[in-house]
Amino acid sequence: MPTTPAVRLPAEWEAQYAVMLTWPHPDSDWGPSLAEVEPLYERIAATIARYEPVLIVCRDHGHRDAVAERLRIAGVPGASLVLAIAPGNDTWARDHGPITIVGEDGRATPVDFRFNGWGGKFPAELDDRITAALHAAGFLGSADLVSSALVLEGGAIESDGAGTLLAVRRTLVDPARNPAWSQAEIEAELRLRLGVERVLWLDHGQVSGDDTDGHIDTLARFSDPATICYAACTDPLDADRPELDRMHDELRALRQVSGEPYRLIPLPQPSPIHDADGHRLPAGYANFLVVNGAVLVPVYGDAADAVALARLAEAFPALTVEPVDCRPLIRQGGSLHCITMQLPAALRPVSRAAAGI
Repeated sequence: MPTTPAVRLPAEWEAQYAVMLTWPHPDSDWGPSLAEVEPLYERIAATIARYEPVLIVCRDHGHRDAVAERLRIAGVPGASLVLAIAPGNDTWARDHGPITIVGEDGRATPVDFRFNGWGGKFPAELDDRITAALHAAGFLGSADLVSSALVLEGGAIESDGAGTLLAVRRTLVDPARNPAWSQAEIEAELRLRLGVERVLWLDHGQVSGDDTDGHIDTLARFSDPATICYAACTDPLDADRPELDRMHDELRALRQVSGEPYRLIPLPQPSPIHDADGHRLPAGYANFLVVNGAVLVPVYGDAADAVALARLAEAFPALTVEPVDCRPLIRQGGSLHCITMQLPAALRPVSRAAAGI
């Protein structure tokens, strides 16, 4: 009797086909600040395009044409761009994009989890349909789309590529996201859909201004299966210090499959940045993005930028470190990793025509 090939969730540092961006539009939360944020999206797309293709999701044909012209003027090679159309509420591709698994046969399969606007905080009915729309149009390969009823945002999980998942418990075991699911049921679904062998749960670490309830990609990230880079605070007067200290204690207690502790690399916190109303914004360096040959690091015009860049160069010695000024992004509560979703190398469009290239 044939058996289903084992699957796993690749680590971000593994070979990629492309990185997905969902472009801002006037009806997104970026409407009032498009003039500031679109040039940043151009820079991000141009930086990624130096290393691999960029899949850009646009809301309609007119939007796609406008984005294509912006990127042409910005000098982004057309051969590095894949332009798709799917209506959306907003641009947080990490949380509404596909989570892609790879089988032992090398075949890539996109998984479409539910997205409900971080527990109903924001409208998300269009965002929740983006992955299915991309798959139907041929942008996510030829494998059947796997759907799950679990509400799971990509920013809530961090994979070491070898069966271990790191996550903050409250971002999945949450009555606003998954009211009918127990932790055991969530873990079973993660095993089934993503091939996860174990989940390392954290209960601490949320930073000020974060709408996600503590996404792991703002807090702690693998840089290899034995190393975790994490947000750390040394200012005793910083309101986020107690939670980050408690998270550090949790990370120190975690063990690899071998039983060894993880190597921990602290990433400093930049000085607090506030919006016009005085609310603190969730600036941090753990929200980096790994692409083929580089690690893109959010920076904030702060003295801590240089320290973070040096430590991430240590964590990824074979990669080029690319700083990206993300101050416009954090005004909407996210940063570089939050607006991107990597697509593994095994995932290819059905055809160049379907991909628009």
